[in-house]
Amino acid sequence: MTAYVGFVDNATLLAHQKMLETIRDVCLAEGWTILRYDTALTNHELIVMAPGLSGTEQIFCGVYCYQSSDADYYNLAVATMKGYVDANSFLTQPGISPVLGVPAHNQRIDYWLSVNGQRLNVAMKVGTPVYESFGIGKFFPFASPGQYPQPLFAAGMLTSASATRYSETTHTMPWKGNRNNLRMHFNDGAWKTPLATPWGNSTMANSVRPAETSYALYPVMLYDSGNVYGVLDGIYHITGFDNVVENTLSIEGKDYVVIQDVGRTSFGDYIALELS
Repeated sequence: MTAYVGFVDNATLLAHQKMLETIRDVCLAEGWTILRYDTALTNHELIVMAPGLSGTEQIFCGVYCYQSSDADYYNLAVATMKGYVDANSFLTQPGISPVLGVPAHNQRIDYWLSVNGQRLNVAMKVGTPVYESFGIGKFFPFASPGQYPQPLFAAGMLTSASATRYSETTHTMPWKGNRNNLRMHFNDGAWKTPLATPWGNSTMANSVRPAETSYALYPVMLYDSGNVYGVLDGIYHITGFDNVVENTLSIEGKDYVVIQDVGRTSFGDYIALELS
């Protein structure tokens, strides 16, 4: 897994378009296949194929830009797909998940981008600032490939590619689960909304404290009333107690950055994004 930390601005493109270009460049550098990168469209779009951790899989993901200068929003939209057909539009790719919006900016965007063979996780600092995050690809299933052949997920900040500016105060990160901006693929072909640990228990999510100076990371497991399906790769709950956004930490040789839920700062409003 490789992490990329930096920023984009509007020196050559609008920043959200430059962010899409950066995602393209990173995926290419990490051995993903670029299936489509179209900047002639008003909404620049990217479709890529990840090789999986085995190097032999086909995991299809897409990101596109959408914007309005009149309404002053400049966003990304993300999705995961079950296949790819060159002649199809973005929205008609085989088995595509619901498309989920991510508020971004036309000016400077600071980013933390973490990619491996099966998924892409991204956090961005935009605007005032607030923090937006998303993930697309595959999670770790608690089942064999024969039992669960396509454990795919898509996570954004909005429940659709809606006309929502980063300053809107009700949008929220997907990792807490039980909301339509986190979707997982089921064997019946549907993209459903799971619960997620530890936010399924609000007392636990909001009451965790560090032990002295050590912070614990809690895996984000996807579940419903009858089953636990798997765990997200590279996204963890971390307490906001005596913590602050953009803190970095190292646990057992791996590095993480702390990201908050838009502008929220309660104890349960933080994740740790794995960087190594």
